[in-house]
This record gives sequence, structure tokens and C-alpha cells, in this order.
Amino acid sequence: MRGGPDVAISPRTYPAEETNAMRRVLGLGAVLTVGVASLVAVSAQPAEMVVEVDQLHDNLYVLRGGGGNSTAFITTDGVVLVDTKVAGWGQPLIDAIGELTSNPVTTIINTHAHFDHVSGNVEFPASVDFVAHENAATLMEEWNPVTGFPGDFPAVFEESDGHGLPTTTYSDRLTLGGGDDQVDLYYFGRGHTSGDTWVVFPALRTMHAGDMFPGKQVPTLDASNGGSGVEYAQTLRLAHAILTDIDTIVTGHSTPMTRGDLKDMADFVASLVSAASVAKESGVSVAEFSERWSPAPRFRTAFNVPAPARLEAYIQVIYDELDAQ
Repeated sequence: MRGGPDVAISPRTYPAEETNAMRRVLGLGAVLTVGVASLVAVSAQPAEMVVEVDQLHDNLYVLRGGGGNSTAFITTDGVVLVDTKVAGWGQPLIDAIGELTSNPVTTIINTHAHFDHVSGNVEFPASVDFVAHENAATLMEEWNPVTGFPGDFPAVFEESDGHGLPTTTYSDRLTLGGGDDQVDLYYFGRGHTSGDTWVVFPALRTMHAGDMFPGKQVPTLDASNGGSGVEYAQTLRLAHAILTDIDTIVTGHSTPMTRGDLKDMADFVASLVSAASVAKESGVSVAEFSERWSPAPRFRTAFNVPAPARLEAYIQVIYDELDAQ
């Protein structure tokens, strides 16, 4: 470690169902080895600031804790880091990556503008190229509240005089690097926000989906940051249709999943929006729908649904969009 705190390395034990899911994702017959090669817990300063590192490939790691999942892609000359968690977690990320490689972080890609995916940007040096969709760059400057997620989160970019804001943006697609080090960025439309990037590592047949696919759950529909419930499933289906050479998907807040899981997510969101549309036409209020709705049997055991009070904020987004059509 370079100038950081002492590092504690320990195995992480997965529940049986999580272990099975990881094995399914990583390939036929693949077995996760417990230890430094697969799972590393890196302690940084306060004991609770722990970055857990899951190895997906020789040069690709998922970094958990402190907000949304981050991904570290070790290239020939540097590290491409996807997302940087909540405020204060930049240095723990730097320390964790330092245990994996001596290569510096050269590029940070933010999948979207939310505080739990971008706030650590400000702790990285000015030499880093910060990359995001053009809409996400605007939203990071605006620092709007998140629909349905109360809280007052540090305005990190204002406090840092703009350090950590995107230095490179794109509109539809952007390719970084080449050969085995290539990274492809895609924008397929509104959903979680209006600036969600899909990050593909083609040589590894792996993608980081950010919170467009947070896990199998009702997603956050952040209208305050341009998100859309009505368009969400269409955006997921477009990603599924175009990004066919993918075996593993790093989710925003859950375990790695597959393209089949992505299709299920699209179907689940579509079913929620359809049910909300029918309820609205029948005169059912947002509160009533949120209290009564249950997923179709196909999704009931696999997908998580928030408590009615939390769900209500997202159903209101859908109702408002339907009113505007």
C-alpha cells in the first residue's frame, strides 16, 4: 500500500444462493477461490470503511461497500475505475486498488450522477480523466435531490471548486483504448436518470450496468434527475438487444448477473408500469396502488419490492408521466 493505513486481508463467505449465482455467472464449472485471488477485504481508517474486492477476471474486480458497486479494470498502462461511491470513500478505493496493482488510476467513468456513485471523484488526482454521459455531467453540476430518497448529501463538486466533474463527455457511444484494454460506453435512453452509461469491457464479455440494473428490485425512478418509469423497460430492452456479446453484468448494488437476468428486469419493470397504468385508468390512487400491488407470480420470489411509503414515490413518477402523454 502506498501511504495508506494498515491493510487487513480476509476471505468473504457468501451465502449458498449468492455463491451459486456467482458460479453461474462466471462460467461453466468455474469455482471461486477464497482468498486474495477472489475476495479481499481492505480496511481503510474507520473500521466500518471496508472495500470488499471480488475478482471476476485476471484484471477486472468489483469493489463493494460505501455506496454503489465500483469496477476496477487493470489495463496495460493504468486502471479504469467505474464509479467512486459516497463521500469519503475515494481514498479507501485508492488503497484497495493499490493492493491489486501498481498501475495508477488514469480514468474514472461515472455511470450516472447520483451521490453514491460519484462523490469519491474529488479524492482522486487532477491527472485522472473523468468520463460521463453529457446529461450526467450536467446533473452532477446541478446536484439535484434524488426522487424518493430523502437526505442532504455533501455537495462535493461545489466544495471542491469543480474538481472531479467530467472532463470527457459523449452523447451516444464512446470507445476508450483498444485491443484487450478497450472500454465501450453506451447510452440507450432514459430510465434511472437521463444520463445512464452502460460500460462494456468487450475482451472480457463483461458489462457494468450501474443503477439501470441495480439488482432484481423495483428501481429508483429519479424524475428529479430526468429519470423515467414509462421509458425504463424500453431502455433495458434496447441494451439487451444491442449488447449481445456479454456473459457477466456488474449490477449497481447487487451480485453479478447475466443477460437473461437483464431481460427479466425489463419484463419486471414493464409489468409494474403496465399495472400502474391500468390502476390509474381505473381511478386507483397512487397510495392505494402502492399499498396493494404485488408482482406477478413469475417475479414474486426473485424481485424485491420496497415498503409502500418508498414505492409510492416511484408510482407517482409513473402516474405523472402518464398524465403528460
